[in-house]
Amino acid sequence: MTGSSVRPPAYQLLADELRADITSGRLQPGERLPPEPELCVKTGVSRSTVREALRLLASQHLIVTTRGVTGGSFVAHPDAEKLSEGLTTGFTMLTNSNGVGLADLLELRRALEVPAAGLAAVRRDEHQLLEIRGALFDPEIDDFDTKLAAHTAFHMAVAKATMNPLFELVARPLYHAKFGEDVTENLPAGYWEQIDADHRLLLDCLMIRDADGATLAAARHLDYLATAVR
Repeated sequence: MTGSSVRPPAYQLLADELRADITSGRLQPGERLPPEPELCVKTGVSRSTVREALRLLASQHLIVTTRGVTGGSFVAHPDAEKLSEGLTTGFTMLTNSNGVGLADLLELRRALEVPAAGLAAVRRDEHQLLEIRGALFDPEIDDFDTKLAAHTAFHMAVAKATMNPLFELVARPLYHAKFGEDVTENLPAGYWEQIDADHRLLLDCLMIRDADGATLAAARHLDYLATAVR
């Protein structure tokens, strides 16, 4: 008896077909998908199968469904926060595995953050400067969780200030991945004071649109992290 691959369920096949239409651009953000009865006729599957396929696409943030006379399923507008949720889970799993270490993560951060800092210095607007400044923390007063959250918010705001949404999409899982306690429980003395100083230096460069200074500040920040967090 020869082996054969298991055919995916009908709802998965329909979801794959609709996903291809969305990711290829054949269906544009905001565009309405065909109504459920039309999808049933077109694909030859039951209404419950169509609904299961639509639920799957909604869970992947590819469509949104509304009720009422003007309701239906519409192609979602891309949202970096929602799209990166799956990436964040993957980053967390990898960084807590034996195959990927903190050095690998910092290497990726360097490839992303250093050019992003230069772009942010050139492209940022006043609103983004306020957002970056608002992510500063007080190393003497704030507790650990506050400082950790502020550190994430600061780097996310810099990525956003590049005006390139792809930076924000890729950066979000980097800064929101969860690490093992061994990464943060033995931080050296003066760690948060140095992080604060690094952030303030980078902000100063962004304020005066000093792209070279910003990239250097970002690189030195990562140099410090590489030696301080092991």
